[in-house]
Amino acid sequence: MKIHLKTPLGIAKISGSKEGISEIKILEDTQQLTSDVPGELLPAVEQLEAYFRGELKDFNLKLNLEGTEFQKKVWNALLKIPYGTTVSYLELSKQLGDVKAIRAVASANGKNPLWIVVPCHRVIGSDGSLTGYAGGLHRKKWLLEHEGVLTQQSLFN
Repeated sequence: MKIHLKTPLGIAKISGSKEGISEIKILEDTQQLTSDVPGELLPAVEQLEAYFRGELKDFNLKLNLEGTEFQKKVWNALLKIPYGTTVSYLELSKQLGDVKAIRAVASANGKNPLWIVVPCHRVIGSDGSLTGYAGGLHRKKWLLEHEGVLTQQSLFN
């Protein structure tokens, strides 16, 4: 089952089943919003809305991650990045035990199926730059500002 939810950053598609949430994705096109939310997806809707209101820092959802073992390893590492902090791709590669896997880590990061919940937006370049983000760098910047990591001016100094 899936629904479409309006967020401050656009329309998000939320998909899942009784096994858990399998996808939260920001869409570039407009979709008709969902008024009837199935019970299995209601926690995701409520928690995303609370996150955007600034009332939630840690998601507590039943997840159904679908990907390779390596991708799941990266996504599970992303889940450990605390709200309001960032790590570099290099740091993340080191945490996963292979500094040379930086490109594979970046690739898995880019294939993250759970926008915001698995916080791939918290991964930045070693020099502090906002590198690659599947949802667009303007959204990554917004999310990091929302979490207090960046201020408007820090990007231009």
